[in-house]
Amino acid sequence: MANLHPAVTVLDHILPSDKATEPTTVDPVLWARLDAIVLQWIYGTISNDLLHTILKPKSTAAQTWQALANIFQDYKTSRALHLQSRFYNKKLDSFPTASAYCQQLKVLSDQLANVDAPVSDSQLVLQLINGLTGSKLDGIGMMLQQTSPLPNFYTSRSRLILEETRQAQQSQTDTALHATTTVPAVSHAPGTSSLHPQTYHNSHTNSDFHRVQSRGRGRGGRGRGRRHNSSRGQAGP
Repeated sequence: MANLHPAVTVLDHILPSDKATEPTTVDPVLWARLDAIVLQWIYGTISNDLLHTILKPKSTAAQTWQALANIFQDYKTSRALHLQSRFYNKKLDSFPTASAYCQQLKVLSDQLANVDAPVSDSQLVLQLINGLTGSKLDGIGMMLQQTSPLPNFYTSRSRLILEETRQAQQSQTDTALHATTTVPAVSHAPGTSSLHPQTYHNSHTNSDFHRVQSRGRGRGGRGRGRRHNSSRGQAGP
């Protein structure tokens, strides 16, 4: 609410000054109307659980705002511990992309700042590097760690995403190269010969040649038999 535009002069409805404004100096109808608008803004920006916790009849915007402040103050320490645990246990392998990983780390660091447990830029970068251990981008993490001075968060994020893009392009190139160099096996239908056409032709040619030779020898044998019989007939008395 502290960041409201100056044109929306309702800050005094949630952060009243030490000296309360005299009722005679303001229009009570206008003041009540603006207070109701601010109250609806507050109700519309919190969860249902919080809404049911702070909802009280005839509460002003200032009273509702103070109730919220007390709740967040009471849970600030436990909230900070919870956020720190999540922050320091983030790993790249749990995210689909390096960009999503970096974005989650930044969101958690901003949330820690909101509960008075800010994370420095160096701590943010070191945690980013730590979460790369054992991943496909472990190498770029070691390079960032050895850089002096340590790059800031956005520079580290850019280098990380650039390396991820390079690896993806290299993988696509390797896949395409493998696909073009692999010769698919030729399948044959059952009962068909797997011989090369030229080999098949040569084998049939040789088979026909041997068959003709066999027939020729057979005829020659039968001819010799007839000549032998006729000579025997001539030798008789």
